Amino acid sequence: MTNNLQLNQTALASKTPVKKKKRKIASLDRKKARAGWFFVLPFVIGFIAVYLPIIFDSIKYSFCTIKIVSGEGFQTTFVGWQNYNEALFVDPNFVKTLITGLKELAFDVPAILLFSLFMAVMLNEKMAGRAIFRAIFFIPVILSTGIMESIDAQNIIEDMMSESDGIADGSGQSTATEIVSAIDIERLFANMSVGTELVTYVTTAINNIYDIVNRSGVQMLIFLAGLQSISPAIYESCQIDGATKWETFWKITFPMISPMILVNAIYTVIDSFTTDSNSVMKFIANKYTQANGQEISSAMSWMYFLIVILIIAAVAAIFSAYVFYQRKD
Repeated sequence: MTNNLQLNQTALASKTPVKKKKRKIASLDRKKARAGWFFVLPFVIGFIAVYLPIIFDSIKYSFCTIKIVSGEGFQTTFVGWQNYNEALFVDPNFVKTLITGLKELAFDVPAILLFSLFMAVMLNEKMAGRAIFRAIFFIPVILSTGIMESIDAQNIIEDMMSESDGIADGSGQSTATEIVSAIDIERLFANMSVGTELVTYVTTAINNIYDIVNRSGVQMLIFLAGLQSISPAIYESCQIDGATKWETFWKITFPMISPMILVNAIYTVIDSFTTDSNSVMKFIANKYTQANGQEISSAMSWMYFLIVILIIAAVAAIFSAYVFYQRKD
């Protein structure tokens, strides 16, 4: 009986068809991911072959002293945290310059974001010559790069404006670096309950309008792309419901472009910290050209890099808490 049962089970097992393994077909997202890696592959290869050795050498030099040996190049001696200690506690100007750079960042990011968002909203409206106006506001981005930046740095008018006496306007006051003064802003806000901090901030922003416009082109384009990605049907629904332009902006436009605000905030932080006009970058570059300044400048650079990373992480964490992502399902 047992033998017959085993024979029947064996027969059934032999009749059961063997399932063939289905070949996995790559999804569209995976294909796009592979295509993305293909396009970034030259950068990845260049980063590994060129930049990584430089980064490792920079880290090594920040913990060493360099001694030039005639006929043999140079020798490095490990000194631990001595270069970092000298940069922080011995050099009297590095910490002051670093604090100045952080203050410049605290001013630059809100001013650039507000200006670029305002101009993007204005240029997104239907009007005659809209494409020309967009090109005009992006021209400073092109002019502030490469050789044009060097030419602009030698601008005679800018040199005259930076002089102590400025340009004589008959008033007996200096016009060296000011377009408007705090007194003018106080008169404008005379009937409003605003503090002196806001007056100072607005005054500084107006006097630095040239630099703000130059550094707002990329952010403006990103905001424009975000504004144009909003479906017109949403605005039509708001109009039918009787919403005003002000309500539509704060209830629809602003939440929908909040991811662009996060992107532009991070971009502006990085751009502000790495621009040639940044006071910390200038200080580190000048330190490198001094005698035995290569090791100290390397330590300063890595401390500066860590501070930048921490600030970017803080900005990303703060803005991410208020970002609205639209569901497309």
